[in-house]
Amino acid sequence: MNKKISSPPRGEVPRSGGGESAPSRAWEWVGLRLVETGEGTAVVEMTSTENMANHSGFVHGGMISTLADSAMGRSVRTLKPGVTRAMSFDLKLNFINAAKVGETLRASGHVIHAGRRTVVAECSVAGQNGRLVATASATFAVTREKE
Repeated sequence: MNKKISSPPRGEVPRSGGGESAPSRAWEWVGLRLVETGEGTAVVEMTSTENMANHSGFVHGGMISTLADSAMGRSVRTLKPGVTRAMSFDLKLNFINAAKVGETLRASGHVIHAGRRTVVAECSVAGQNGRLVATASATFAVTREKE
């Protein structure tokens, strides 16, 4: 069952100037927004800015990579038993189309394998009108809550 996010998940860093929170200072700095979660899934959005442009004037691949890694990492955090720590140690991206500065990008991450110590996730990053910008996969080292 997916749920729209109205209040931030537990353990988040308060945003300056308001009651909202971000999962980390990096999320706040980049401007990532958690849109939706479900068991093993997460949707994260980012509106790109001029500061995210590469030398060609498109969104830098590192910014897209950050978005994808964050969506997959958040999808890992939805698993039961709960994940208390997750760190990606393998990350692969395929860039399909350039993303334009000012465009809102939506990353949809989902877990494809959940082991006790490692989790594998996939992600698609879409731009306007669902245009595919990138695909990604990652392997995470995880620490789980005790059952």
